[in-house]
Amino acid sequence: MAHPKRKISSTRRDKRRTHYKAEAPTISTCSNCGAAVLYHRVCPECGFYRGRLAIEKKAE
Repeated sequence: MAHPKRKISSTRRDKRRTHYKAEAPTISTCSNCGAAVLYHRVCPECGFYRGRLAIEKKAE
C-alpha cells in the first residue's frame, strides 16, 4: 500500500483545500407573486413553476 515518505505540512494541505468552500444558493424572484425562490424549484408561496401552476396551495 502507498505510504507517504514525508509529512504534508499544514500550509501545503490548506493551500490544496482553499477552493473547498460553500457557495450561496442562486435565488430568483417568482414571476407570479414576486417571492424569493431557489432556481428549478416550485414557488413555496403560490405553487407556480415556470409560469404554470405546479401544486395546488390550500386556502388558509
